[in-house]
Amino acid sequence: MAITSANQLELLQTAEAVAREKMIDPELVIQAMEESLARAAKSRYGSEMDIRVTIDRKTGRAQFTRVRTVVEDDAVESYQAQMTVAQAKQFLAEPVIGDEIIEEVPPVDLGRIAAQSAKQVILQKVREAERDRQFEEFEGRKGTIINGVVKREEYGNIIVDIGRGEAILRRNEKIGRESYRPNDRIRSYIKDVRREARGPQVFLSRTDPQFMAELFKMEVPEIYDGIIEIKAVARDPGSRAKIAVISYDSSIDPVGACVGMRGSRVQAVVNELQGEKIDIIPWNEDQATFLVNALQPAEVSKVVIDEEANRIEVVVPDEQLSLAIGRRGQNVRLASQLTGLDIDILTEAQESERRQAEFAERTGMFMAALDLDETFAQLLVSEGFTNLEEVAYVDLEELLVIEGVDDATAAELQARARDHIEELNRKALEAARELGVEDSLIEFEGLTPQMVEALAKDDVKTLEDFATCADWELAGGWTTVNGERVKDEGILEKFDMSLEEAQHLVMTARIQLGWVDPSELAGEAEADVAAEDEV
Repeated sequence: MAITSANQLELLQTAEAVAREKMIDPELVIQAMEESLARAAKSRYGSEMDIRVTIDRKTGRAQFTRVRTVVEDDAVESYQAQMTVAQAKQFLAEPVIGDEIIEEVPPVDLGRIAAQSAKQVILQKVREAERDRQFEEFEGRKGTIINGVVKREEYGNIIVDIGRGEAILRRNEKIGRESYRPNDRIRSYIKDVRREARGPQVFLSRTDPQFMAELFKMEVPEIYDGIIEIKAVARDPGSRAKIAVISYDSSIDPVGACVGMRGSRVQAVVNELQGEKIDIIPWNEDQATFLVNALQPAEVSKVVIDEEANRIEVVVPDEQLSLAIGRRGQNVRLASQLTGLDIDILTEAQESERRQAEFAERTGMFMAALDLDETFAQLLVSEGFTNLEEVAYVDLEELLVIEGVDDATAAELQARARDHIEELNRKALEAARELGVEDSLIEFEGLTPQMVEALAKDDVKTLEDFATCADWELAGGWTTVNGERVKDEGILEKFDMSLEEAQHLVMTARIQLGWVDPSELAGEAEADVAAEDEV
């Protein structure tokens, strides 16, 4: 095959045909042809030569050129592709490093082997371009639903024909015990698209919570139009699901719109999800109200939120406990996923029992510490006093509201409380010194002697030790282990220290030790405020 044949337009026609068939840019096919012809020319003229081929985009004429680059004298590796400045002077008036000397060379005739090699290069380039196009196409559709046809099953995984490529629905992404046969139609959610050596890999899912959200978007025009928004979704695939929705139009009921006339809209989604029962819940900004909705169909008596620990306590009537928890904990688990909170469910009897235990514990503490009879101690607890510090340092007016307490009695109560606290502090200080605590930590503002003793028992004995602590080590926190939230007890957690207080104390210690420049902290704080203002 001679490249100098009269029908030079054949190259352009071939490139156009291949590009049209593979749905890629004709320019990519022509570039592949140029590379394949250059490779064939190198086999004819020598592999060390830098042979380049340019195909005219209008006439189809292929021009073969030899390129030699000007390099430094000691950098010449191949005289076939490089030359020194002195050698280049016969071609250029004032050659400099990096200049290229380009000479046209005669076209080559492609023998059978060279033609086959050129064909392989073109096919390879076309395949690469096709893969890139497929990746870009499916990457843009990530997070949407796609319809496909089942091709085959491999080790429990379903290979799906999605038009211009294949996708995989893994065994763990199928709902329950779904089974498919070749040529079955299947609707799935594009969960991920990855670029791999063998081409773009499209991963499908039917268990992802967003699959259900996208199905509702297809069935409910108000969601598609943005009048109703899906705020959260939680699923136990194939069994039960909860979806929280909110309407931005007061005249439209979000739950009713999702249910549809006689349940037609939600039923269409249920049928697609193999009969998965769906609870549609109105979303609410108030966490407690939202949680009460999320625990439907169970009734809730009381909700107690611990924002710092991101936990919530729900009290339900005794007969509602099994309904609130659900079969194998399903209802409370889905409500937890929906709200993003850890939920503890108590019956009214359990909560009453716990309250009584706390009441008895605080009563006993006041009786022992303040030398009070049981009735008087119970009065203190009933008025909301939980520890000695509250009694010792509260305004006298708050003690005088207790029945039978006058000015003299209130003053005596505070005196006893302060004396007891001072005695506890004295003993704690002695214990801390015996454990080897340095004065730098004892005198640090913000730590009581009892806190210092607790730190010493945890081997924090100097201000330097304290400054290296993390806020959660002091105040406690939560970590996730094997998908479950686990409580980390803080050294000072029993003193009701918050994460913010712990962070402030640790940062103050670092500033005192000169580890942190306070001016830098001020600059960061100003930047944070400015960023918040912009938002």
